[in-house]
Amino acid sequence: MSPVKRLALSIVQFLAEQKQYGNMSPDAQESLEVAVQCLETAFELSPEDVESLSVSKSLLDIFQETVAAETPAVSGEAKSQAEKLKNEGNNLMKSEQFTEALQCYSKAIELDGRNAVYYCNRAAAHSKLNQQQAAIDDCGVAISIDPAYSKAYGRMGLAHASLNRHQEAVQCYQRAVALEPSNEGYVSNLQIAEEKMKHNDGASERPAGVPNNIPGLDVSSMLNNPGLMTMAQQMLSNPSMQQLMNQMISGANQGGGGLDSLLQVGQQLAQQMQATNPELVDQLRRQMGGPGGAGGAPDSSGPGPEAPKDPQ
Repeated sequence: MSPVKRLALSIVQFLAEQKQYGNMSPDAQESLEVAVQCLETAFELSPEDVESLSVSKSLLDIFQETVAAETPAVSGEAKSQAEKLKNEGNNLMKSEQFTEALQCYSKAIELDGRNAVYYCNRAAAHSKLNQQQAAIDDCGVAISIDPAYSKAYGRMGLAHASLNRHQEAVQCYQRAVALEPSNEGYVSNLQIAEEKMKHNDGASERPAGVPNNIPGLDVSSMLNNPGLMTMAQQMLSNPSMQQLMNQMISGANQGGGGLDSLLQVGQQLAQQMQATNPELVDQLRRQMGGPGGAGGAPDSSGPGPEAPKDPQ
C-alpha cells in the first residue's frame, strides 16, 4: 500500500472539505475542484481507494496535532492574564464598547493563541462592528483549534447571513445543530437561513412587478420563526401585559390615551424581548434593517461572548 498514494488521497479529501466548508468564493471553489481532478488523475485515485486507502484522521487533524506538539507551552501566568483580558472583553461587550472589547480579545490571543474561545469572542466583537469577514476568519481559526466548537459554527453562520450568503449560513448552522441539537437558537437560525435561500430562489423565478415582500421586512421569516412565536405567546399570557393591552383598548374606545398606551405597551414588549432573548431581537433588527442589524449580528448561542470556562 503506497504511502504516497494515501497522502495524495488525504490531500484530495482535505481540498474537498475546504470546498464545502471553507467559505470560499465561487472562483476559489472552482480552482479547488480543478486541483482535486488533477490530483486524482496524477495519482490514479479511484472511488474504491477511498475505502482502502483512507486514514483514521483527517489531514487537518494530523497537521494541528503536529503544530500543537511543536508550539511552546503557555505559562500559567500568561493563561491567567489572558483569562482576565477575556473577562474584561466580555464586560465591555455587555456595555456595547465593541472596539475596546476586540482589543482585549486580541491581547488575550497574543498571550494564548491556542484558545478557541478567544477567537470566537473576538468574532462576536467583529460582527458587532460590522466586520463580518473578519468574524468569519476568526471563527475559522476557532474551529481549526476545536472542530467540535458549535458556537464558532453558529457565529460564522450569523456573519454569513449578515452578508446575505445564505447558502454558507445554512452549512454553518447545520454543523452547529449537528453538534448541539438541543440549541433552539441554532435550529431557529437554520430555519431562517433555509427560508432565505428558498425566498431568493423564488425571487429569481417571480414575474417582474410582483413584490417579494414588504420592503425592509421579511414577514414570512418572522412568522416562521418558532422562537419569536413562542416569545409572543409567553408575553401575551403575562398578566401585566394583558392589563396594558386592556388599558390601551379602553383608552382608544374612549377617544384618548390610546397612543400613549400603545407606546407604553411597545416599550414594555421591547424591554421584555431584550431581556428574554436578545439574540432574537438582533435577528429582527437585521431583518428590518434597523440599528444593530448588519452591524450587530445576533449571537445564536447566548446574549454575549462565551462565559469563562475552567481550564481543560
